[in-house]
Amino acid sequence: MGACNTVDPVIVALIDSGLGLLPTAAWLRKLRPDVDLLLLLDPEGAPWGPKPEDWVVERVLGAARQALELGAEVIVLPCNTASVTALDHVRAAVGESVPVIGTVPAIKPAAAQCRSVAVWATAATTASRYQADLIARFAGDAKVVGVACHGLADAIDRGDLPAIRDSIADAAARTPADVEGVVLGCTHYPLVIDAIVAALPDGVRLFDSAQAVAAQTIRKMDELGRPTTGNGTVTVRKSGLPGELPASAATFESGRLLGATEL
Repeated sequence: MGACNTVDPVIVALIDSGLGLLPTAAWLRKLRPDVDLLLLLDPEGAPWGPKPEDWVVERVLGAARQALELGAEVIVLPCNTASVTALDHVRAAVGESVPVIGTVPAIKPAAAQCRSVAVWATAATTASRYQADLIARFAGDAKVVGVACHGLADAIDRGDLPAIRDSIADAAARTPADVEGVVLGCTHYPLVIDAIVAALPDGVRLFDSAQAVAAQTIRKMDELGRPTTGNGTVTVRKSGLPGELPASAATFESGRLLGATEL
């Protein structure tokens, strides 16, 4: 008998408390449809934003450990809360052989291209030293203001379209009229980008990091030099247990692309 190929495909794990991992996962699916994806959600612990930092670190580390046990060779944190609180901890825990990619709001490119920028984010992120530091480092000469989108991420996780519309309308009403660009500072928000565009004045540019994070993930994956591709599978874990994407994910194109179906 001839020798068989026993090399397993590269598995990319994405970790978030809720549906914020969908935009990056969908970009990975579009850019490399062969890649096997492992989606680790935490509905029992969601949302992570208001939780104590030590609690979030332990939650994310637990998901990262499970990702390794399930064969992940690349780990992505497509979540601002997870990235700011746990990125360094995850990198230290998994070692240099496993690339770990974090997420940073696209303040730098927005400020480079727009004179006035609003950063739409959760209330916790808007009030955080993390966002203030990013603005101080990357705003340059641009005027940057934070706009808290109350309840928007939670409404997206529920697939609650009326609540999504109300939250977007409220945030748009509190966005300065002279804003030229809006940074989507929560990874959930690209799921409703069309509704956000419709609520803002014509010509306002939107900036999010999902495509850039996906592209960086592929670069790190390719650097591993593995001789095999995957089968385009999507495996889901929910708070550590086998499961499927929630039915609310099917509300959004990215969720449907990854196999979510309505009940």
